[in-house]
Amino acid sequence: MKQPLPWTNGFSLPLVAFLLLIAPFALDFHLHYPDEMYYTDAALKMMQNGDYLTTYLGNGELRFKKPILTYWAVLAGFQTLGVSALSSRLLFWLAGAALIPLVYLIARMAGGQGRLPQWAAWIAATHPVLIFSSTRSIPDILLALFITLAALGVAGLLRFGEEAPKRYLWLFYLSLGLAFEVKGLPAAALGLIALAYLWLNPWRALSLQKLLHPPALLSGIAIGLFWFVAMYLRFGPVYLDSFYEDQLGMRLGSRIWQIARHFSLALLLMIVLFVPWFLPALKEVRSAAAATFRENKAFFGFLAVWVLSIIAMTGMVSTFYERYLLPVTPLAAVGLAALLLKQPEKNLHRGLKAAAWVFLGINWLLLLVALLPLIGLESPWYLSLQWLAGSLLSLFLAFQLKLPAYRVQVLGTAILLVFFNLTLVSYPLSIPHQGVQLRAHLEQAAIPENSPIAFLGHPHYASKIRIGLGTTYPMKTFASLAEVPAQYRFLICDASNLEQLPVESFDRQLASLNWDPKYWQVMVAAILSGDTADAKRKWGKKYYWVERRVSR
Repeated sequence: MKQPLPWTNGFSLPLVAFLLLIAPFALDFHLHYPDEMYYTDAALKMMQNGDYLTTYLGNGELRFKKPILTYWAVLAGFQTLGVSALSSRLLFWLAGAALIPLVYLIARMAGGQGRLPQWAAWIAATHPVLIFSSTRSIPDILLALFITLAALGVAGLLRFGEEAPKRYLWLFYLSLGLAFEVKGLPAAALGLIALAYLWLNPWRALSLQKLLHPPALLSGIAIGLFWFVAMYLRFGPVYLDSFYEDQLGMRLGSRIWQIARHFSLALLLMIVLFVPWFLPALKEVRSAAAATFRENKAFFGFLAVWVLSIIAMTGMVSTFYERYLLPVTPLAAVGLAALLLKQPEKNLHRGLKAAAWVFLGINWLLLLVALLPLIGLESPWYLSLQWLAGSLLSLFLAFQLKLPAYRVQVLGTAILLVFFNLTLVSYPLSIPHQGVQLRAHLEQAAIPENSPIAFLGHPHYASKIRIGLGTTYPMKTFASLAEVPAQYRFLICDASNLEQLPVESFDRQLASLNWDPKYWQVMVAAILSGDTADAKRKWGKKYYWVERRVSR
């Protein structure tokens, strides 16, 4: 049997594959998650007013629902590379990539010197929630990064016990402090559970004297509470009302049926979202789990406690999101990899090969579908190169699939390639996004810089437009024309709000036009008929540049 090349056995290959194949999907607004607007809007406001602690919404209201670190991550991208979709998501994409070597190191720390670290890295790299969270400027992937760093500290403490170097305590406490500055109470809850486990587990318990290392503990607390103290000094306790409502008030469910339903859903998704890796692990799962647990009772006991804890916490929420499971997903990947490696070799490779063919088939279907907009919509030339790259890579993977030693690498790359090829379909619908188009329109029209602009429309799209305008054109969101002060000469609005504007008082120009995905049948018909321009203008998403007429 041909053996894999040495560099494919570590975390390098899944890391490089993740960075390259997820990048097109992550670094432009092929998909724009609504919650991103809270962080990008606030970061832009920080750049405009020089206040880097206070967070504002696009309409100028204060927002205290989340701690400061996610806002700073967006701000760092803006300050480094300028204001753009790419810079708003850059650190989140890199945070997702950083989880891959971390998972590899945790698996090695747990005693896995064979295939376990490599398999765990691939499983984590291809988890759909981890991928989607890495392509959005929201807190979840940063929380997962710092929680996983804390888990690495726990793994070191469990491995070395009372003789563990202090660096693992520092890693644990500082990571929890940073995690608290990302999302608050979930980090504190997981940290306290980990401390209790380290102290009370029956296999490798540590003394409180060892665990409560004052310099590391106090440093972590100082990092975690920094922003809260700053906001208390500036605004008093009133800011806590919003934070409490977000963290506990609106999150916690009270009905027994709702809790049971969410708990069951969380348990199911914790397993199913590891598609397709979990399928081969289902065979004789009890004996495989028992054998895995016996190999390292202290570590896999901790893994089970943390996974069950996040499932229980997710079950308590009033509104369920699968991304709430993400903080322990990288750690769970280590457990799943261990279960897989307990399966009979022949059955395991047969299952991996079948899954790889399925995902290669999905890729070929996407490449086939992508030909329609690629040819019919006269897409940019570089999309043709991307289509060619996706095609060649999928054929290469199919050729390599006949080698059992490369099954894991082929399956992992095929999963990631789906996201690379998906951008070929999503690009014509969303790129260039509304912000890029509006910025070009303003520059062409020679609108004076720093002109205040009012926005009427969905705040989700306001965020993309605000990123396109950057700090050059300050834009504020309003709910209706009646709220817009008279001194706002310039407005941006969608089609529905345009109908409410008095024709005699405003001049308007179409400034942004994108296909609307819900009318995809119209787009396909227009491509086949060769009449895409008229169809797009009739059925597309439109935004208008509007100017008040100056009375004389």
